[in-house]
Amino acid sequence: MADQHSIHSENAPKPVGSYPHAKKVGNLLFLSGIGPRVKDNAHIPGVELDAHGNVLHHDIVLQAESVFANVRTVLESAGAQWADLVDVTIFLTDMKGDFKKFNEVWAKYFPVPGPCRTTVEILSLPTPIAIELKCIAAIKEA
Repeated sequence: MADQHSIHSENAPKPVGSYPHAKKVGNLLFLSGIGPRVKDNAHIPGVELDAHGNVLHHDIVLQAESVFANVRTVLESAGAQWADLVDVTIFLTDMKGDFKKFNEVWAKYFPVPGPCRTTVEILSLPTPIAIELKCIAAIKEA
């Protein structure tokens, strides 16, 4: 089995479960699902909740910007860079309403060709967020 090294970033929001932010195996870095929560207070940018914690409205642009910032933080904590991303899976809770706007944000961060990408719609995520990213990066061996 290849050497594995777990990454826990002090600069990123804490995972919502018992898992690392990332795991390095050889020259590959696998990031756990990363959402838009803000470090230290778990605030979710661009979300409006009702008294029961149900989502009334979300702003996918604000959430996408926050997710990208969190991904960058985890990458940097692991010694990687934005350009090292090779594959990104995007989970959206509202494909019809958010896909076009998300693509506009994506285009600002990833010049063509960018990493490989898959976008899927899901019913919900573990917290009241509208987006989560699962990323793989290829980095140089230290």
